[in-house]
Amino acid sequence: MFSGFRKLKESLSKTRDTILGRIGQIVSGRRLDDELIDEIEESLLKADIGVAAAEKIIDKLRQSAAEAKINDDLSVFKILKSEIKDILESKRKPYEANGKNPSIWLITGVNGTGKTTSVGKLAHYFKSSGKKVMIAACDTFRAAAVEQLEIWAERSDVAFIKAQSGADPASVAFDAATSAKMKDIDYLLVDTAGRLHTKMNLMEELKKIRRVTEKVVPPDQIFSKLIIDGTTGQNALSQVKVFTEAVGCDGLIVTKLDGTARGGIVVAIAQELSVPVDFIGIGEGIDDLQPFDAESFVEALFAA
Repeated sequence: MFSGFRKLKESLSKTRDTILGRIGQIVSGRRLDDELIDEIEESLLKADIGVAAAEKIIDKLRQSAAEAKINDDLSVFKILKSEIKDILESKRKPYEANGKNPSIWLITGVNGTGKTTSVGKLAHYFKSSGKKVMIAACDTFRAAAVEQLEIWAERSDVAFIKAQSGADPASVAFDAATSAKMKDIDYLLVDTAGRLHTKMNLMEELKKIRRVTEKVVPPDQIFSKLIIDGTTGQNALSQVKVFTEAVGCDGLIVTKLDGTARGGIVVAIAQELSVPVDFIGIGEGIDDLQPFDAESFVEALFAA
């Protein structure tokens, strides 16, 4: 547990420096007046915490300042920490399945978000947790993705379903769902082709994949999980909105948080879209996809 937290703390260092480093510099030795509060708000926005979340936090600062509850920078950080944690925890939902097998995760996202790698790491995580896992390679037009997934499946010793290059992705998903149901698989991870969220024909393909899987299992066993690149900042919000409208979005997997100062996007998504974050990617290792925990995230964000 300690090593996991230490890794999380290290991975959030750029975001932490953006928020705490700058705010620490501007707050030190100053009275909390309107000018200073405006500067704190600017720092929050630069970390991609978003307008709505920043306003919520700033309102609390103004209220505390008016009530003379703040007299040092530690008091400011205490309020920041408390408000961010409240935002994240209020939107949190468990990602666990409803007890019926298989739980089918349709993994979606735009190109370049680390989607295929995330599927492999999810398989490893669930298998290590004692679950029966299957991967379905439905990105049938990109041979490299299928080969990469097959390597992940072998590495994690999980079942793997693929088809010939160019096969109908929905057909592969149907076969995989049927097989997963017969074999009492806990988690079927369906890797779909990366797509720009503005390409409606590709969105229709995702809808078809969902429709055919619903012929095998009830809708409450099918979940749409969207991969978001943490380095994209506020652009992630529009992606979440479009994918949610097209095929739904039950949860997010936010990748590449170790390489960005824009980790505040996790807070922005929670405040503005009420979509829970299930996992976060904090490195390239097989164990560097962690279940998201609001308390640990905030503690790492504010750790000295």
